Amino acid sequence: MTIHDDAPSRPGVSSGAGPVGLDRRRFGAMVLAAGAGSLFSRRSALALSASEEARFIDFEWIDASRNRAVPARLYWPASSTRKGPIPLIVFSHGLGGSRKGYSYLGEGWSAAGTASLHIQHVGSDETLWQGNPLLLLDRLDSAADEREAIERTHDVRFGLDRLLDRGGPFHDTIDRKRIVAAGHSFGANTTLILTGAQVVRDGKLLGYRDPRFTASIVISAPPFYGETDLAAVLASVDVPTLHVTTTEDTIRIPGRYSPAQDRIDVYAAIPTPRKALVVFEGGSHSVFTDRTLRNGGPLNPLVKRATAEVGLAFLDLVYRSDPVPLEDWSATWKPILAAAPAPFQVTPRRISGRRPA
Repeated sequence: MTIHDDAPSRPGVSSGAGPVGLDRRRFGAMVLAAGAGSLFSRRSALALSASEEARFIDFEWIDASRNRAVPARLYWPASSTRKGPIPLIVFSHGLGGSRKGYSYLGEGWSAAGTASLHIQHVGSDETLWQGNPLLLLDRLDSAADEREAIERTHDVRFGLDRLLDRGGPFHDTIDRKRIVAAGHSFGANTTLILTGAQVVRDGKLLGYRDPRFTASIVISAPPFYGETDLAAVLASVDVPTLHVTTTEDTIRIPGRYSPAQDRIDVYAAIPTPRKALVVFEGGSHSVFTDRTLRNGGPLNPLVKRATAEVGLAFLDLVYRSDPVPLEDWSATWKPILAAAPAPFQVTPRRISGRRPA
């Protein structure tokens, strides 16, 4: 586990700080839980004062059962934003990404009191862009293979297991009733698989659902390449699901092409009425990543901020039966929306309080 205190900042990437609103005793427990050999940036994490706040904690996990590394980055809310058990969003990156990406989501969500665990998938991560460029197509084909899609679900399950481990420092602080799966692009497919998507292989249904996830945030979901019946693949996805896309959300990578309409088709194929759709006016498929160059211009930071905020508003609807934050969000961001989310029917109940600002 690496605790980042003053990592260098660059556009679109988290600058990092020390431990996240933790007292010295609790932080020490985290370090011990990570195991010997942990590395710390610039200075010993144990020397940090109790008043210092952190944006993220990095874990260098190894799933021994698969002999597979599962790096992860945890964005943990500051003590000032925490009230009771902490909701958790587990995020899966797109093809060629890493745990360092989508920092605006981790930072935005944790600033509002929701923890965010970003899993890195070593079979389809940033290493795809390294090595012989003549072999890039082969690497992409391997990374997008069905076997890697399955490994990704195991990565997420393993990361969640580690975070919820009874002997770990987070076991008593995470709200088990508010654990959310989220992802972008290939990570959106991972999210859908974890919440019920399944395929038929050799006459049998094959699925990798994790019942601990009670809602999902699906950003720019591709179709399930090679599958001809999308409705059948998604027939068992029944958790409340937020879909986020843009009018120009086209996927173009070697061997893969998917028009923006595919994102809408995925949304339409989800059978549960407990779903919502956000469509931004303009913005490429990669506008949701941390990349900024030729990636939406002035729209880029607006889409990022709006995406982080709508995720939180959606969770207010799901877990607090409160449609007001989502309605307010739609009104605020109307100038950049092609389609605004409509709150679905929720069971009326008393709202105990609003999310910390």
